[in-house]
Amino acid sequence: MVAAAGTALIAAMATDTWQQTRTAVLRLWRRARPEQTGSVEDDLEAARQGVLAARTDGDTDTEQALAGQWRLRFQQLVRESPELAAELRRLLDDDLTPALSADERSDIASIVMQARADRGGRVYQAGRDQHISETFHDGT
Repeated sequence: MVAAAGTALIAAMATDTWQQTRTAVLRLWRRARPEQTGSVEDDLEAARQGVLAARTDGDTDTEQALAGQWRLRFQQLVRESPELAAELRRLLDDDLTPALSADERSDIASIVMQARADRGGRVYQAGRDQHISETFHDGT
């Protein structure tokens, strides 16, 4: 969820609904860490300028780096206050994700997988494409 929130936040910075999204992020910070709200507001604006410049230049590396920074910030926030996980989920579901295009939404979808293999069994799981090449020998 933290990874999805960071990625969605950066993608939302280049949308027409950025002001509403920004307000929602600041609302979370005001509740969680009111003393950090001013610096978070400045950091959001700097990140947005970086995203807009990166999109103009076709610089996906910068966008990914910015998303990584915000993933870390969200992770620290939730690590320090685990009760904020529900609020971060709400921010992601109600404010960040709706601001994105269908393609961007598919990039931030979360996947939960569980598997169990017994008696030498194998499990292969993937959130996207998976290619497996194996040769099996029957021992003869």
